[in-house]
Order: sequence, then C-alpha cells, then structure tokens
Amino acid sequence: MLELAGIIILGILAQWVAWRFKIPAILPLIIIGLLVGPIATLYTEDNSKLIQPIWLDERGLFPGESLFYFVSLAISIILFEGGLTLKRTEILNTGGVIGKLISVGVIITFIGAGVVTHYLFGFDWEIALLFSALIIVTGPTVITPILRNIPLKKDVSSILKWEGILIDPIGALFAVLVFEFISAGAGSEFTVTALEEFGKIVLFGFTFGFSFAHALSFCIKKRLIPHYLLNVFTLAAVLGVFVLSETFAHESGLLSVVVMGMVLGNINLPNLKELLYFKESLSVLLISILFILLAANIDMEDLYLIYRWETAVLFVIVAFVLRPLSVFASSVNSSLKLNEKLFISWVGPRGIVAAGIASLFGSKLVAQFESVGNFEAANQARYITPLVFMIVLGTVLLNATTARLFAKIVGVFLKKSNGIMIVGASKFSRLIAQYLQKNDRSVVLVDSNANNVRIAKDEGLEAIVADVYSDALSDDIEFSNIGYLLALTGNSEINEFAIDRLGDQYGEHGSYRLVHNTEVKNPNENPAQGLFSSTDDYVNMMEVARHHGEIHELEIKSQEHYEALIEITKTDRNIIPLFVKREKTIDIIPSMSLKMDVEPGEMLVYLGKKIVEQETGEVVMQ
Repeated sequence: MLELAGIIILGILAQWVAWRFKIPAILPLIIIGLLVGPIATLYTEDNSKLIQPIWLDERGLFPGESLFYFVSLAISIILFEGGLTLKRTEILNTGGVIGKLISVGVIITFIGAGVVTHYLFGFDWEIALLFSALIIVTGPTVITPILRNIPLKKDVSSILKWEGILIDPIGALFAVLVFEFISAGAGSEFTVTALEEFGKIVLFGFTFGFSFAHALSFCIKKRLIPHYLLNVFTLAAVLGVFVLSETFAHESGLLSVVVMGMVLGNINLPNLKELLYFKESLSVLLISILFILLAANIDMEDLYLIYRWETAVLFVIVAFVLRPLSVFASSVNSSLKLNEKLFISWVGPRGIVAAGIASLFGSKLVAQFESVGNFEAANQARYITPLVFMIVLGTVLLNATTARLFAKIVGVFLKKSNGIMIVGASKFSRLIAQYLQKNDRSVVLVDSNANNVRIAKDEGLEAIVADVYSDALSDDIEFSNIGYLLALTGNSEINEFAIDRLGDQYGEHGSYRLVHNTEVKNPNENPAQGLFSSTDDYVNMMEVARHHGEIHELEIKSQEHYEALIEITKTDRNIIPLFVKREKTIDIIPSMSLKMDVEPGEMLVYLGKKIVEQETGEVVMQ
C-alpha cells in the first residue's frame, strides 16, 4: 500500500515541480524513478529498491507479467489520446518545413540512427532499426515547457510546436510497425511465414482500429451513450479494442488504438473536445505512475550496459549530427535563415512516447527471444530501454538548460516581445487588429466564439478559438513573441480574469482592459489597467464601430493640442482614442489618457467620426 500511494504522490509532485520550474515533466519523473529504483540499491542497507515494480523475493507490486499488462494498457490509452490530436487537414496543410520534418526528417533519423547503432554496438539490423524508430519522436509535452519562456520569431516556434504534435502519433505508429515486424520473426528467420504474421498484425490492427472508431462515432452521434458515461465508455472501448485485437493477432493492440484515435480525431464529433480533456487528464495520471514504475524497474546492470564510450558517441551523433541533418534537409529552399535552422536543429528533445514504448518493447523482445532460445538477440534487446532513456534524458537536459542561451548566441532570441494578444474578436477588436497589422505589428485574436474567429480569419487576421479559463492557451509556445495583452470582451469578469491569469505571461510590456459600466459612471474608479478611454465601455465602443467603423490618424502639434483632442473625445461619444503613433512605436493610450506625454509630429489614432481641423484651428466633425 505504501509503495502504491508513494508512486502516485511522487508522480503528482513531479508534475507540480515540472509546472513550477517550467521543465518537461518527464525529467523529474524519470529521475525520481531512478532514485527509488536502481540507484536506491547503492544506498539502502539491504541493497534493495525502495520501489520494486516486479514481485521478487517476496516483495514487489506486480507478480509475473502483470507489470507489462499494466504498461501495455496505459500506453494504449496514451497513444489513443495522441492519435485523437492528429488532424488530416493539419498534415495536408503543413507543406514546407514541417511536412518535410515529419517525412524526410523521420527517414534520415531512422536510417542514420539505425546504421550508427548497428556498427557502434554490433546489433542485428532489426534491433538497431527498432531503436532508431523509437527515437524519432519528439512530442509537445517536452517541447512546450522548454520554449514557453523563450521569445522567438513565430515561424520558428510554430515549426517546433507542430513538428512535436504531428510526429508524436506518426512516430508511435512507425515504432509499433517496426516492433511488430520483429515480433513476427522473433522465433525464426524472416521467412514468408514471418511476413504473413506481420501482415496479419497490420490487417487486424488497421481493421479493428478503423471499424471500432466508426462504431463508437455512430453511438456518440446517435446519442446511444448518455453524456455522463461518454468519457468512461470511450475508455472502456479503447481497452476493449486493445484486448480484442491482441486476441486475434498478438501484438496488434497498440496499432489498433493508434488507428482508432486517428480515425476518431478526424470525424466531426460533437464531444471530441470533452474526450480530449478527459484523456489528457487521465494521461497525466498514467504518465506520472508509468514513468516512475518504468525507471524504477531498470536494474543497475542495465545502466552498466550503457556505461561505455559508444553510448556517448551515439548521443553526440543523434543530437548533433542527425538532428541538424534532418532540419537542414527539410528546410532546403525555405524562408528560414541560417540562424533559425541552427536553433531548430539544437532543439530536438525526445519525449514520453519514446521512453514509454521503449520500456514496453524492450522487455517484450527480451522475453520473446529468450522463449525461443535466441539469447544473443535477447542480450541485444536489453540495451533498448536504457539506451532510449539515455537519449530522452540527455536531449531533455541539454535543451532545458541551454535552449535560451543558444537562442541568444545564434540571434533568434527576441529582445523585446512586440506581439499583441487581443482577448475578444468582436467588430471593434477586429478593426484595432487590422490597423495594428497594417502597421507591421504581430496580432492574434482570442475568442471562445467560433463565429467571431471565423469572421476575423476571413478578414485576414490571425485568430484562434480558445477559452481564457483553459490551460491550453497558456501552453501555446507560438505566442512566445507576445508582449502586450488587451482584454476587450463585453464581460468585465473575463477581462479582469484574462489579465490576472495571462498578464504575467503575455503582458510583459503591459496588460490592459476596457473600463466597465460602473467605472464609466464613477471616474474616480478609473483602473490603472484601463485603456483607450475612461468614458467608453464595451457597449459604446461597439456602437461606434457599428456606425463609424473606421480608424483615423491626426497629427499632434503639441502637448496642449493632444489634451484638447482628448477632451473632445470625452464630450463626443462617437470618437474613441486608441493609440499614439510615434516614429518607431505605437503606444496604447491608457484610460487616464491626459497623463500621456506626446511630441509634435506624432499621430493620434482614433476610432469613429473623422476630426477635421480648419486653418483657424477650429475643430469640426465630418
């Protein structure tokens, strides 16, 4: 009981540490697993592990093969969740560098790492290629924490983000197919019979995955499953498909759930987001337990296996030769500059899928080869798990500790984050975004209303459907160039929450919100974070945008002239001040607008009726 509770407590603690220090969760999880597992044998009195995953000498958690059954089921759920995130349209739309990274780059890593491992360690080709298949996967769970606080050009962060998202299920599928091909011939030469077994695995894997995905989709769309049972029913369906597929064709279960996830993710399901949220939460718990167990299950003998110079050479080649080769080959004739290619080459941490599947496949292959008396192949298979763990830990540590410094060295680190995030994509938000975009400012609109986002995209603006209450928004590394936050929704509580929740991350140079109705009525309550005007709330701004939807510029002649113009905007409700456009910057006008210092020749930017000044200095409205 103590060990089981300890694993869950330590796992969640590791997740918290990862969140607190903005590092990939896999790092503290594996380190904790090693400390309570193999390394514990060096400091405990009886030279035993603090956590013994497999029952041994009347002590342990899982008797016999139970640990591997648990790992198989847990990995199946994690891979299913990964498959749900893979969209066909995203692959089709990721031509250029991203598309090549998940195709050309994968092939280079697979062949290159296989050849190097074969000649360095003397492994048979099938073992060497399985290892290379396992290390092609990066994954968003390791990329995101590393890059979250590094302000980068959007193109660079976007490439790294989408490579991780897309290559996760593709790499998993690739590794599963290679493993199943090896399993089909584990007891013999790769004869026609072995190829038939492999074909059987692929056939049942794809057939069960495709068929049950559509069956589950039918049940969901026809409302045959009550809403409160939807998530757990889907979980039961995934486990059922895995076990059923294994019954018909041994080792086809993982392939079935990956395919099932991919198919479901590309069907227009009304409850897909809910499924994703549930599977993400479940995956966090499973990953927390799984990686402490897997790391603890490694023996010191396994670590001693890779305590050799060949291991260091393999890591150097994977991290500093194959990764750059993949990136440069994938970015031929692209718009990426040399320094951007170098940075993308530097950041290639291996992730959770690689470590998890490696532990499962390594153990299974050892057992399979030993059962048929092929002890040489079994000894080679023992290297797979520790070698993959070494690549995972090494690349995560390397990137987590040096990515920010390397970004500065090669010159991709943005010294100032000038991007602007606007929460709310209503008409006047879109007008403001269009003006800023025309003036070469990076702007992204965020709204939970899909229709507003669609209109914004039709108008040529970057916009996403997102909820400020969701963690997904704060995890998006594509927004690392954002330095200003404008909350422009019609809900004052959402505006205030957006600043409190996202201000530290996206409001490095300023977080602002609209004043609300109560503050308009009482000028003494003018907030420090208020913007544009102390007399205009959301309702009035929408009215002005609807009837006078144009943004104008007017040259400022002096500080007094600016203050006179601001007084006009307070009396005429059809004019709203927005910015002061200077020689190199566009500064937001706060709601305490009279406190802003200006210089002659700068421009007042405002929304609404056009102000026309006569030669006499008299101001009139058009």
